[in-house]
Amino acid sequence: MAEFLVELYRPRRATSLACAADRARAGAAELTEEGTPVRFVGAIFVPDDEICFHLYEAASADAAAEAARRAGLVFERVLPAIVS
Repeated sequence: MAEFLVELYRPRRATSLACAADRARAGAAELTEEGTPVRFVGAIFVPDDEICFHLYEAASADAAAEAARRAGLVFERVLPAIVS
């Protein structure tokens, strides 16, 4: 599977990052149970820029985007990523 970053605006006053990560994990699990393998890897929040990146492993950007949508994330874009 490839890796994808889901980029979203996240104001500092938003709900906790842990809560958003739990929802992201649940969205990925739901999609996987339906036959489209997606794994939520983790999230990075950059408070000074109010930007958050959620990292997914998925077969496609569309699958990562669908997992994020199911998590209730309102995102700007989905980008291929290289993680070492």
